[in-house]
Amino acid sequence: MLNVSSTMLLIGFILLLISIIPLGLSVKSNKRIFSRIGLFLTYVAFILMLCYFITRWIAVGHAPVSNMFEFMTFFGVMLVGAFILTFHMYKQVVVGLFVIPISIIIIGYGSVFTSDVSPLVPSLKSNWLAIHVMTVALSSAILSISFATGIIYLLKVLDVGKNTVSTRALEFVMYCLVVVVGFISTSTVFGFLMEPISVVYIDVQEQESKAIYEMYPIIANENKQGEGIITISNRIDALKLNSIAWAFLIGTFIYIIIRLITRKSICKLLKPLTKRVNANLMDEISYRVVIIGFPLFALGGLLFAMIWAQIAWGRFWGWDPKEVWALITFLFYTAMLHLRLSKLWEGEKTAWMAIIGFGIIVFNQVFVNLVIAGLHSYA
Repeated sequence: MLNVSSTMLLIGFILLLISIIPLGLSVKSNKRIFSRIGLFLTYVAFILMLCYFITRWIAVGHAPVSNMFEFMTFFGVMLVGAFILTFHMYKQVVVGLFVIPISIIIIGYGSVFTSDVSPLVPSLKSNWLAIHVMTVALSSAILSISFATGIIYLLKVLDVGKNTVSTRALEFVMYCLVVVVGFISTSTVFGFLMEPISVVYIDVQEQESKAIYEMYPIIANENKQGEGIITISNRIDALKLNSIAWAFLIGTFIYIIIRLITRKSICKLLKPLTKRVNANLMDEISYRVVIIGFPLFALGGLLFAMIWAQIAWGRFWGWDPKEVWALITFLFYTAMLHLRLSKLWEGEKTAWMAIIGFGIIVFNQVFVNLVIAGLHSYA
């Protein structure tokens, strides 16, 4: 059953990749056949990925959202679903052209982590976990649509040929996405070409520890094996820092290659795709999806999370890093809606807040889980 599940996920992922081509052609052509093909492939991919989720649930005996592979995959699938919902509301294919690559990046990032099934720790054996995590993933996916429409809006209204604070900031956002692609590419290549390297070092508690490097150790804690081009103090987690270093090295390399080959910034390359875009409609979509996603996040990220916390740890709130950043996410989107309604922060301001909001979501779902120690570190 797990093999069938994985196969459906892989086929769905490939179909999503292919769908980018007809969707891209549809925004440059008046022929509706391209958009129909792209949307058909997207629908089929989404159905296959839902089947992956259901069959994996049956195989493992619990909701498959208990580790980084499962959560990030479900997040990416829900992002595709959120686009389909948005398309049926606004009929804007161009949104899919920007959303689907983001979904592919998220699912690709999730695939870097192990997909092996392992027994759940006691605190994860709760139906409220599934309700909490699935609602968070769904609401985060809906909120992430505003990130895509925010980028589309800025590409449409900004003169990307000028060197301004806004154009530099938007190009930096594109660079960050390329860095994530660099991380995925590096992890995949090393996974095929290199056997994991074990590095034994003395940790901050003065005890012998072992770090398993799946990417060549550029950075390592001080060790007798002589591993690592750069050795650092055991006060810093060199294994995680090594992954970040590879991501920026390869991501920067890919970004430079793109710039050298095209002689254009990524913003300039993407701007023609927004030629027929209605900027005001993109602004409206950004606002509307936040209205939908915000209350869902409040339910999943705070209310359902507190119920689960009470069951798992005997308290509703404990200022765990994950809980704090969930609260920060809630307060940010509260402020965004308040400024939109009371101060009439529309257009470019809404677009930038949507982009920042997505950054907070990614920071919470990725960085807090992996780097900051807390009760959610196992996730």
